[in-house]
Amino acid sequence: MNTRRTFIKKSGTFAIGSLVIPSVMSYTKEKTKNIGLQIYSVRDQLSEDLEGTLKQVAKIGYKWIELASYDDGKFYNKTPAEFKKLVDDLGMEIISSHTGVEIKGVDMSNAEKLADAHAELGLTYVIKPWLVEERRVSADSYKKVAEELNKIGEIMKSRGLKFGYHNHDFEFETVDDHIPFDILLTETDKELVTFEIDLYWIKKGGKNTTDYFKKYPGRFELYHVKDMDNTEESYFTEVGSGIINFKELFSYKDLAGMKYFFVEQDNCRNYTPLESVKISFDYLNNCDFI
Repeated sequence: MNTRRTFIKKSGTFAIGSLVIPSVMSYTKEKTKNIGLQIYSVRDQLSEDLEGTLKQVAKIGYKWIELASYDDGKFYNKTPAEFKKLVDDLGMEIISSHTGVEIKGVDMSNAEKLADAHAELGLTYVIKPWLVEERRVSADSYKKVAEELNKIGEIMKSRGLKFGYHNHDFEFETVDDHIPFDILLTETDKELVTFEIDLYWIKKGGKNTTDYFKKYPGRFELYHVKDMDNTEESYFTEVGSGIINFKELFSYKDLAGMKYFFVEQDNCRNYTPLESVKISFDYLNNCDFI
């Protein structure tokens, strides 16, 4: 997962001494909405204390989680059964998983093993989160990627899973007079491949998200919800603190085909990761458009 954000520097957390943040362990007993978290957001904390960090995520109020650590049949170094029990016991549900199915070309045996492990985990979506640079060199290379996504989608479908692709900003840079994201959307079978639209990265790529909802209705079953600050750098910020119009984007959820959404905070500047995802949760839980 770290390699999929090559331009992002590994950032530390900067404390603001005069700012008082409510403890992430304090929470109300009011009914919360179904809100998801890509737990890559708290990756360092998970590596230090897996169970304790997941407990804090549940305490904040998140109901859905998306994973970002699959390796050789295990999730966060636990078997599918072990990890599922841990999450189930906290009252959360695993919806999806980011994992690399292939690097320079599809390996069907690897895809089948991966599909079996995810089916055992009992989630719904397996998402390809990144495309290595050497696979982005031409329109034809993107068409080859789309062909392989279809093949992997068939394997996932045979296990009762849905396969998808998550964008960054590079898919919106013109290649051979084509927009790669459009190639991936038009060349993949909608019955085999869905898309997880990252609302930050498409804006970073200079495109209008709602234009894609209108042009490719029903193709975006998952949203990545992250905000962009109002600076020249257009850096990540907590949901509701930046310039992205989430009310508008959620008004298109039926046209887009959205079924689930996940907060993701790639890196933090002013808060710890857990503080950051709590701020985003509170904003979404109290908004009037979800």
